[in-house]
Amino acid sequence: MEFSDPADEDQLIRADLTWLTSRWHCIFGNGCGGIDADIPFGGCCTLGAHFSDKDDIKRVSASVKQLMPDQWQEHPGRRPTKKDWLTKDDEGEPKTAVVDGACIFLNGPDFHRGAGCALHLLAQDEDISHVETKPDVCWQLPIRRDFSDVTRADGEEKSVVIITEYVRGMWGPGGHDLHWYCSSNTEAHTASRRVYEHSAAELTALLGEAAYEELVRQCDEHVAMLSSAGRPVSVEHPATARAQSPNPD
Repeated sequence: MEFSDPADEDQLIRADLTWLTSRWHCIFGNGCGGIDADIPFGGCCTLGAHFSDKDDIKRVSASVKQLMPDQWQEHPGRRPTKKDWLTKDDEGEPKTAVVDGACIFLNGPDFHRGAGCALHLLAQDEDISHVETKPDVCWQLPIRRDFSDVTRADGEEKSVVIITEYVRGMWGPGGHDLHWYCSSNTEAHTASRRVYEHSAAELTALLGEAAYEELVRQCDEHVAMLSSAGRPVSVEHPATARAQSPNPD
């Protein structure tokens, strides 16, 4: 679907209905197989997280300073600094450090509070959204936001924000070799609510409140129209359809 951003007349929102109306939800720690077979409890944390910009690093750095030893297995035992967790990849781009084959913020199953992301745990303890504590790539995945520009037939120029599913191929050449990938697997397509409903915080952060409200309105209308006609959602995500089948793969 495509609609004008209510908060910006020069911007269009183009959103993937198949993905947004799917029954996907994150099952990290509850059936997630992990992208690395050797670290099944690691989810998608095994590569470490790259940062989108300086503001992303600044926000995460502020969160790291709040972490306590009972939240972070790799806590240095003093107030953390960037030297404790921030590094660069082979191309010089900033990313979180990797310890024992996984992101430094991944707590292992032997941690007293269980396996999972320390920054996610901080958000839970503080009763705030994980959008406020985790790197952009972590809270967005597997939602993907892209940007484009279009020139219409009448010469009018518009910027386009594209919301879609972060599929295997978007990980690069090795994406199809991932051991397990949630958005493709039926095990993760069992949510009682659809993506556009339970991912309100993420989508609002990506689009803004006005655009998210319009997105919800259109998704609601679409699902209601098909349901009232006694038909399944015609753009049902393949993994959602298989999960709802009597004999899912």
